Amino acid sequence: MLINVSRLKRNATLVLVAAALQLSVCYQAQASDNPFPESSTAFSKLQEIKQRASDLTMKAMDFMGIRYKRGGSTPENGLDCSGFVRLVFKDALGANLPRTAAEISRVGENIDQKDLQPGDLVFYNTLRRGFSHVGIYLGDNKFIHSPSAGGQVRIESMDIAYWKNRFNGARRINDNDTKQ
Repeated sequence: MLINVSRLKRNATLVLVAAALQLSVCYQAQASDNPFPESSTAFSKLQEIKQRASDLTMKAMDFMGIRYKRGGSTPENGLDCSGFVRLVFKDALGANLPRTAAEISRVGENIDQKDLQPGDLVFYNTLRRGFSHVGIYLGDNKFIHSPSAGGQVRIESMDIAYWKNRFNGARRINDNDTKQ
C-alpha cells in the first residue's frame, strides 16, 4: 500500500482550516447577539454560587485541627461550633452571623437534607435541645465542625448513626441574610 504524503498533508490542512473557521463562527455567534441572554445570566449565577461554596469550604479547611473551646471565637484561643462557623463566614464572605447555633438556625433559607450543597449549614441536637450544634456541609454527606471539649475542627460523615439520629435541619445562608 502506497501512501501519498502530499495528499495526506493537504487533507490535514483542509481539516484544520475548516475547524478553525467553525470555531471562529461559533466564537462570533457567542460574542455577538446571544439569542438566550438569560442562559448567560443563569450560568454566571451558577458560577457565582460555585465560587462562594468553594470559598466557604476552603476557608473552613484552613481551621482543621484547631482545638475546641466552649465560647471560643478565635483560632488562637480555640473555637466552639458557632464560633467556627461565624469565623469561616466572616473570613470567606465578610458575613456577620449571630453568636449561637440556635440563633444561626434562624438565618437564611430552610432546605431539605436531600438538597444540601457545599457551604450550607447543618444543625444537630447534641445537648438535648434543638439546634445546639452547627457545622458546614462539604458535599458527599460530609461536614466540617468544631465538635466538643477535647476535640478539634474536623470532618465527619453525616451517615454515622450519632449524627443521623441528631440531625435537626439545614440552612442556606444568602448574602442578603448576613448584612448588618
